[in-house]
Amino acid sequence: MSLGCHARYSFVLAGLLAVLLATSVGCNRPDSGGQNADGGKDQLVIGVTLLNVSNEFIVMLQKAMVAKGEELGVKLIINDAQRSAERQIQQVESFIAQKVDAIIVNPCEVEASSPAVDKALAAGIPVVNVNSETRSTPTAFVGSRDEESAEIAMSYIAKRLNGKGNVLMMHGFMGQAAQIKREKGARDVLAKHPDLKLIVDQTAEWDRAKAMSLMENWITAHGDKMHAVFAQNDEMAMGALLALEQAKKKDKVIVVGVDAIADALQAVKDGRLDATVFQDAEGQGRKAVETAVKIIRKESYEKKVMIPFQLVTKENVTEFVK
Repeated sequence: MSLGCHARYSFVLAGLLAVLLATSVGCNRPDSGGQNADGGKDQLVIGVTLLNVSNEFIVMLQKAMVAKGEELGVKLIINDAQRSAERQIQQVESFIAQKVDAIIVNPCEVEASSPAVDKALAAGIPVVNVNSETRSTPTAFVGSRDEESAEIAMSYIAKRLNGKGNVLMMHGFMGQAAQIKREKGARDVLAKHPDLKLIVDQTAEWDRAKAMSLMENWITAHGDKMHAVFAQNDEMAMGALLALEQAKKKDKVIVVGVDAIADALQAVKDGRLDATVFQDAEGQGRKAVETAVKIIRKESYEKKVMIPFQLVTKENVTEFVK
């Protein structure tokens, strides 16, 4: 009787030791990017914080990242900052706590999003900024030269107006890199055409509905004095276009946007929107993930990748419609 009890006790103890050993091995396995118990490499994990996924261009950027991540076998944790730099910093802090292998930041603001980059780098995690910049220098940047987009758009307007007329400009979210640089590019072109006057400029925060409301106010205030509208992105260009069409003023006003989103391309094709400037969301998104993976794997990479903008008009729009 005593021997049987002892044998059963030994059997139970051995089972408990086996469970504890298995649990211990599991706890030592990193969540991402580290060596597993067999000495192999776990799946790479990249944290991504995006400006605002209600914006069509950012959605295109996200889709490209997801596609490239799947192609490379990389896990992406994607967060929407909803235009809040504070939220973006919190998201990066969460990525740091999760010990991701790299972080891709699509910054909300030049200054206010910089602490997100600083915190990640201080934690030893590489950062790739995509599409927009911060004051703080990341490990790498993938995007386009935003001044160029505005230079292309405003040069098109200057040509259409023969260098003379009144222009209105819709800004994006104030303080964001694209807004700052597109304003600079536009003003640089205006400076070369003294008879081209910027009569009003105001933000519609990259938003179609806000742009439509702003354009309605401008129509009331400026009436037939308006000759062209430069919207710093297509969401705002489409809002301005709708307001002008409803007021039956579009035939007197040139409207140009930036990004070449699907709605804008269709509007250009239909002859409603005069022009847009193509920004390669797919190229930026895919290259950002590719660059992050190269950094993690300690392979050679480009610290700055600039993808050119291209003017889209009715003459060449079919090249951009998918």
